[in-house]
Amino acid sequence: MIYLVVGSGPAGVVAAERLRKLDPLANISLIGSEPEPPYSRMAIPYYLTDKIQEHGTYLRKTAMHFEKLNIQLVQQTVTSIDTEFNRLITDDGETRRYDKLLLATGSRPVVPPVPGIDAPGVHNCWTLEDAREIIKLAKPGASVVLMGAGFIGCIVLESLALRDVRLTVVEMENRMVPRMMNDISGNMIKRWCEEKGVSVHTSTRAESIEALDAGKLRVNMSNGQSVDADLVISATGVKPNIEYLAESGVYTDQGIVVNDYLQTSNEDIYAAGDVCQGKDFNTGEYTVQAIQPTAVEHARVAAANMVRGHRTEHVGNLNMNVLDTIGLVSASFGQWMGVPGGDSAELVNEKEYKYLNLQFKDDVLVGGSSLGLTQHVGVIRGLIQSETKLGSWKERLQKDPLKVMEAYLACSQSQVATA
Repeated sequence: MIYLVVGSGPAGVVAAERLRKLDPLANISLIGSEPEPPYSRMAIPYYLTDKIQEHGTYLRKTAMHFEKLNIQLVQQTVTSIDTEFNRLITDDGETRRYDKLLLATGSRPVVPPVPGIDAPGVHNCWTLEDAREIIKLAKPGASVVLMGAGFIGCIVLESLALRDVRLTVVEMENRMVPRMMNDISGNMIKRWCEEKGVSVHTSTRAESIEALDAGKLRVNMSNGQSVDADLVISATGVKPNIEYLAESGVYTDQGIVVNDYLQTSNEDIYAAGDVCQGKDFNTGEYTVQAIQPTAVEHARVAAANMVRGHRTEHVGNLNMNVLDTIGLVSASFGQWMGVPGGDSAELVNEKEYKYLNLQFKDDVLVGGSSLGLTQHVGVIRGLIQSETKLGSWKERLQKDPLKVMEAYLACSQSQVATA
């Protein structure tokens, strides 16, 4: 069998290794578009703050790891796929045939429609090459403007703050991390950052970027203010890499649409990771979840299904995010924004930067978010994933959300006793 895995991020690497374990004699190639060994984007912030060297971002640090597994690494960009003849074409004009193909091509930064966004000194923070350029410019005392305060933006924010720069954040929404925190908690994170010396402009967008003398930049904002900067970082979102599939016949929507076995509309092609529109654990709907735990789980399931005799159903991944913003840890799980007709519980302590929100459907916890309460993160996730019926504990949690641990232990023991 010939297996091709396109994309050398976490999903691609885990899938290739899983394929080798399940099919020891197969021909396996891992195709990545960057001129680097396979690495983790999630490790880039540690590289930016000198906690690790560049090689510390590599997904596999043992010398000759892929060679020992007889997995061929190919550094080329796939430009198209010919599903009629089961082959793909790379940017060097080479054609490669496959029996089974996994697409784990990930996502790329969205380029906002801001005049001057292509000026020298404006960078994304997505690749190792981006990180190298940021390190050159983000010297202590340098003025840096960060466009975007979503999940990725706040990860970058943490690294920049540790580099001791003068940081200004510009976010279009009315709060920080708007896709994982509500108005209360998102604005608590904003105040926390401001107390740490970060200037944060919410409900604001960058309207233009001007190139000044001596490599300086000026960011003009919709609130009428301007900021001069040595470096501008754009972190305004990402989108799946699916353009190479335009003529393939493989069905795409937000990402590559798959079934319960991570198989695409073509029986020989599978998808995993940020590019995959897979099942959501809570809703059963098919969505793109651009987080590493989902990518790794996709990879394991997809690889199993590519090998004959290992059919494995994908039950869906729980939407989850955990973020450290200059020492303030926030988390959200499942349907953290609530469900129609559902109930909720909330604890707010703005002075001590502590927040907890629980969301229920009937007597089952389906979502939650927290701020400054790390001891409850695992319990919230466990209750959601186990779909535990809380019974009378629901009312107790509505009165005191901090009793989630007691609820978990009591309900778990009750389930064991009745099993």
